[in-house]
Amino acid sequence: MSQRTYAVLGGGGSFGIHTAMFLLDHANPKRVVGIGRNPLRSEPFSLGIERRERFEYRALHVTHELDLLLEYLDQVRPDVIINYAAQGEGAVSWKHSWRFFETNSMALARLTEELMKRDYLDRFIQIGTSEMYGSVEHAANEDEPIKPSSPYAASKVAFDMYLQSMHRFKGLRMNVVRPSNCYCPGQLLHRIIPKTIWCALTGNKLPLHGGGRAEKSYLHARDLADALLKLVESGDATMGKIYNVGPDKPTSIREVVERTAKAIGVDFSSLCEMTDDRLGQDSRYWLDSTRAKNELGWKQTTGWDEGLAEMVAWGQKYRDEITSTSTD
Repeated sequence: MSQRTYAVLGGGGSFGIHTAMFLLDHANPKRVVGIGRNPLRSEPFSLGIERRERFEYRALHVTHELDLLLEYLDQVRPDVIINYAAQGEGAVSWKHSWRFFETNSMALARLTEELMKRDYLDRFIQIGTSEMYGSVEHAANEDEPIKPSSPYAASKVAFDMYLQSMHRFKGLRMNVVRPSNCYCPGQLLHRIIPKTIWCALTGNKLPLHGGGRAEKSYLHARDLADALLKLVESGDATMGKIYNVGPDKPTSIREVVERTAKAIGVDFSSLCEMTDDRLGQDSRYWLDSTRAKNELGWKQTTGWDEGLAEMVAWGQKYRDEITSTSTD
């Protein structure tokens, strides 16, 4: 196979950046382009990816600058597009919920409809969400009934189903990858692990919604990127399929905070304050990743100790800028 060109939409976010870095390190690409709605952030959040060879970044908005985005893609001619671009976060999607459908469903449907007219795209990979399964009692596989518990999750499900119909009836070469909650250095500070680190470094209290009893499954973004590359390299046998990607067991948010506090050397009880649950908070997100393991040869390789050590090292390296940045 000749060298591929990759386009990562949502490429200014931490997961998009880690995916681009992983592709540069492991895929021997011809080129990797990141595309996001805003310019790249400062180094604590961009991780200096803009200095990497064979990488280029463009600020283009998938909803409001579709013509310019398509013009740029036609210049780049990517073999593979990986889409992280989305209005995220279920907790805030109850207000102005139409905006989530505008981006996560409508804008992306317009984009893919135009892409189907091009001859260069070999595979479109949509990054879905584990929230579409809702709260579960057992690990949810890809055939689990759909139970989205927020407008955000519903908007993501709508586009997943659109892609599947376009694959079945129009031949769109696509996949959907539904990861668990991811974390990584460079992640924005309102997410639970970097926010815990920020609170530990600044002396602020960490609000622990519902006492942190909700359980989620956490995966380092590097492991997600590994699954994406394995999917790209798997050939036509996997085309059109959906893959869950996550750890074998969920972890309570309280335990995540306890582990993070221990890794950074602060006392959990003095760090946190207990608050009420958020609207629509599911009690457990848990994925069955058997299909990805069996068909892609994927497995999680970064455990809690290694992953949190990386997060703490990142927080300490960029302490001054991180502590002066708002978590809102």
